[in-house]
Amino acid sequence: MTETMTETIKYAELGLVNTRDMFKKAMEGGYAIPAYNFNNMEQLQGIIRGCSETASPLILQASGSAIKYMNSTFLIYMAMGAVTMIKESGISIPVALHLDHGSSFEMARSCIDNGFSSVMIDASHEPFDENIRITKAVVEYAHTQDVTVEGELGVLAGVEDEVSSEVSHYTRPEEVEEFVNATGVDSLAIAIGTSHGAYKFKLKPGETVPPLRFDILEEIEKRLPGFPIVLHGASSVVQEYVETINRTGGRMERAVGIPESELRKAAGSAVCKINIDSDGRLAITATIRKVFAEKPEEFDPRKYLGPAREELVKMVKHKNENVLGSAGKA
Repeated sequence: MTETMTETIKYAELGLVNTRDMFKKAMEGGYAIPAYNFNNMEQLQGIIRGCSETASPLILQASGSAIKYMNSTFLIYMAMGAVTMIKESGISIPVALHLDHGSSFEMARSCIDNGFSSVMIDASHEPFDENIRITKAVVEYAHTQDVTVEGELGVLAGVEDEVSSEVSHYTRPEEVEEFVNATGVDSLAIAIGTSHGAYKFKLKPGETVPPLRFDILEEIEKRLPGFPIVLHGASSVVQEYVETINRTGGRMERAVGIPESELRKAAGSAVCKINIDSDGRLAITATIRKVFAEKPEEFDPRKYLGPAREELVKMVKHKNENVLGSAGKA
């Protein structure tokens, strides 16, 4: 977090939970918890409504750049408002507030001290031993506050927020046991062919998206039986939204993502958390562009942000019901 609040805030005071019980139930039930990124009020409201209306557990995610954009103090009050909004809906769902791709021990500690119930420390770009050292330090501090920690092995290609890599490196199954045992992490993000951003693959005409490396996932499951696995970069890059954006003046050539059938298969395995960011951005942007194209005289933000929020609700409900299998699991 870029700003430091004067008093430590316990996540339980905000009505949040960590991810431990969420993951246990997901592993037993053969589904994945949705982890949706947000950057503003409309996104947060859309995610909350979509998960409340499908009775799905929820992990709200904010990256370092999103925290800076929203302001850390404001973000915490938004999280409080989100929990209150859920209670007022009459449906009880567990909500975790998670730091996505924490870049340092200091950032992770600041989030822990300011109400986050879960943090990711991403030192996957470091040498293996250094990744262990950094991750272990975060785990040791987080567990004193009963905050859960996600680590990462392997590198995803693509660009999203401050995360950027031109080349992917698959997770090496032979390293996972040592990493988990040495660090004490509560979940592990792996690289099996997903990618950050809306341009996940450089496909030539006629080519199809390469399948995920389920052989690597299966080997990791054998080595870490019953351990929670996480997939990053798992947006499907909904083509309906891409087409709308391109039709209304945008330019998103060759934007493709992970097929929903592949994600549904992963959700039935040890993968119990699936991250979705780009699809939410596309839903918002496509709807706003459509409103501007059809009503060029419109200038009231409520008249374009409102429909965008409704489209995000629709997308979240679809993901929970048909892709992740989390609907009705709250």
